[in-house]
Amino acid sequence: MHVSAAVDVSVPPASRTSPDRRRRVVVAIVALAMGGFAIGTTEFVTMGLLPDIADGVGVDIPTAGHVISAYALGVVVGAPVIAALGARLPRRGLLLGLMVAFLAGNVLSATADGNGALLLARFVSGLPHGAYFGVASLVAASLVAPEQRGRAVSSVMLGLSVATVAGVPAATWLGQHLGWRSAYWAVVVLAVATLAAVATAVPRVPAAPGASIATELGALRRPQVLLTLAVGVVGFGGMFALYSYVAPLATEATGLSRGAVPWVLFAYGVGGVAGTVMGGRLADVALFRSLLGAVVGMGVLLALVPAATTTGATLFLVVFLVAVAASVLVVCLQLRLMAVAAEARMLGAALNHSALNAANALGAWLGGLVIAAGAGYTAPSLVGAGLAVVGLLALGWSALLQRRETRSVAAARRPVLECNPAATS
Repeated sequence: MHVSAAVDVSVPPASRTSPDRRRRVVVAIVALAMGGFAIGTTEFVTMGLLPDIADGVGVDIPTAGHVISAYALGVVVGAPVIAALGARLPRRGLLLGLMVAFLAGNVLSATADGNGALLLARFVSGLPHGAYFGVASLVAASLVAPEQRGRAVSSVMLGLSVATVAGVPAATWLGQHLGWRSAYWAVVVLAVATLAAVATAVPRVPAAPGASIATELGALRRPQVLLTLAVGVVGFGGMFALYSYVAPLATEATGLSRGAVPWVLFAYGVGGVAGTVMGGRLADVALFRSLLGAVVGMGVLLALVPAATTTGATLFLVVFLVAVAASVLVVCLQLRLMAVAAEARMLGAALNHSALNAANALGAWLGGLVIAAGAGYTAPSLVGAGLAVVGLLALGWSALLQRRETRSVAAARRPVLECNPAATS
């Protein structure tokens, strides 16, 4: 994999520098991960506080659920638009601007006086999501040696995973005891802390030479980019088919009490953390094979969910393993998009989160259809396994195109080498 980005020479790659400079790189990546922690907290805390929010704005729970969709729509729209418009901006300045917008969206969420205002606020909050992770991933990758880029990117993504284990439960508890608005105020505090950390710890990173809106949008014409996005939308949609209905799966299909549901979600969160760490290391060793293994693994695990619902222990185990596979997939998709987008890698990196939010909508919708048809609460997981198969087909197509491209390049080089034998010496 090849991912490059211009970076201020004051912070060269960590593997080739003194211990002091390596510490500076670690601190910079931690600052970037703080933003991921804040974003992950605000994205998922709404789900835990949905009944409180519904009461607060005077609507029923299904109507209040639209604020979750509004946030996801903001991510889908914001990632490509902001990445393209911000192509020529210095990376640290762009990150700070994105975090200011994120902060503003959460202030609006905490002060919304009705459902309409809250819908708009959550849409605004979602706009910087994908672009932040895209830019932060590029900055993190630029600070380390090539063989460490997978771990650097996964470290940024780790903030999102840790949020599901620590930030979301804490903010949910706060919202339940001090009112749902307090959860969004807590996210505002996290955003302020991230602004301070990024401003002081992240080095200056200029825009890529020749970057422009047209260059970034050119990524959308690349078959490899589109196929990788398809893997994310369809393949990862399988995970959301399970996750969206994990509560009734635990209570109705497995027979666990409602009190066990948070522990099932905790098992998913721990698996997400483990998978994010693992994904970075696997990507540094073999990116495409790791991506393939994650899709296959998730498909197999989702197919095993009906059998795993016979006992609580097996359900906890399979949910944990699905989370591991899903998180490996997220990291590998991020790095794959950064690689195949070529000079448009900022848009490529940002589009990963548009794809994942589209996957959220697809998986939840298809899972709801089969439940409504009377197939039961294990059926969404089988739908998810089917989606993983479709994602595998997209990945196979991508591999076939890549092989053809490699052969074409080799064939084009062969006449030159035959006419100039010295070129091989």
